[in-house]
Amino acid sequence: MNTQRVLADLEARHPGEMEFLQAVREVLMSVEDVYNQHPEFEKNKIIERMVEPDRIFTFRVVWEDDRGDLQVNRGYRVQFNNAIGPYKGGLRFHASVNLSILKFLGFEQIFKNALTTLPMGGAKGGSDFSPRGKSPAEIRRFCHAFMLELWRNIGPDMDVPAGDIGVGGREIGYLYGMYKKLTREHTGTLTGKGLEYGGSILRPEATGFGALYFVNQMLQDRDMDMAGKTVAISGFGNVAWGAATKATQMGAKVVTISGPDGYIYDPEGISGEKIDYMLELRSSGDDIVAPYVDKFPGAVFYANKKPWEQKVDIALPCATQNELGADDARMLIENGTKCIAEVSNMGCTEEATTLFLQNKMLFAPGKAVNAGGVATSGLEMSQNAMHISWGADEVDQRLHHIMRSIHEQCITYGQEDGYINYVKGANIAGFMKVAHAMMNQGPI
Repeated sequence: MNTQRVLADLEARHPGEMEFLQAVREVLMSVEDVYNQHPEFEKNKIIERMVEPDRIFTFRVVWEDDRGDLQVNRGYRVQFNNAIGPYKGGLRFHASVNLSILKFLGFEQIFKNALTTLPMGGAKGGSDFSPRGKSPAEIRRFCHAFMLELWRNIGPDMDVPAGDIGVGGREIGYLYGMYKKLTREHTGTLTGKGLEYGGSILRPEATGFGALYFVNQMLQDRDMDMAGKTVAISGFGNVAWGAATKATQMGAKVVTISGPDGYIYDPEGISGEKIDYMLELRSSGDDIVAPYVDKFPGAVFYANKKPWEQKVDIALPCATQNELGADDARMLIENGTKCIAEVSNMGCTEEATTLFLQNKMLFAPGKAVNAGGVATSGLEMSQNAMHISWGADEVDQRLHHIMRSIHEQCITYGQEDGYINYVKGANIAGFMKVAHAMMNQGPI
């Protein structure tokens, strides 16, 4: 495989889609050597087929606001690859949503889902609609209008969406209610549902919990653990909340959270009622963290800054893509940070990732670290298919097992002269599973 040629051809076909091209470049650079050991991959154009989505749906979403005026948004669903199972991936409602972001997320989802060992393909979708500043009635009307356009192209054995940024339990409920009405079926077509109608225990916490299980495995491989470590976390939504909760349970001290307005540094640690307050901040709809210091005066608010300047043992980006840049990476390295793990999807820029790898840092990518969320969604699909409900202990045990398995796959494929390159390990492990499935099914 000529990686540069493939990337040049892809950029010519998809100009300006920077996030998507970044995600593809990371995977191709990681798998190039192993790919070239399999001439059958090249003969069957596995890479050329894998970097193009199976199909993309783009549609208009018309909804009525509280003033009675019609509003128009754009909706998407990128069904990227279903070689190992039904399409699976979240829906993101945010003003920043565009096709490049959804293609990057869908492409990452292929390999993340493959790593879970569950039979799920990769997809992503969403809209440039932002729930921020909208009333509950407006959000409901938008969700119903969105599903009116999408429902024919999803199903329990076809495509199973979940939540993402801007799509939580409330939005999933509205989406599922309309889907159920249109299809006249009660199936597990969306995950992240409420416990009363087919949802799985631990799903809201799963991404954060799974990430900490993975990070603890990384530390244990270096004869360390979470106890007594200081942790910087970005974001303050469900993912950050789950990560802060589990890190605290493991004996670590979480000292930061962040939002679009800046970050909070709390030297006493963010635990107990302070973690609960993160959910209050999120539900307020203001999307800011500054009020934290009013409630907990021992903390400090740093406006328009990121938490990576603080000296901590572990850094966990939990907010959005490319939130941790090269300058942030240099600060973490200079401060002696022991471990960096992307809990957000592609949370680090290419430059930051390169710096971590060059300095042999203990660093792992989102497709491995944050796979606990989609893994628990997969467990929700299994429970729905069997018409049963597992308790918290069983779900947590299965999540533990999946995250250990992902770590083992990264170790197997990421060995580099005594250093574990988790980026390489995760990419190769996921790629090989999908590539073999595509080979076995023929050029379709």
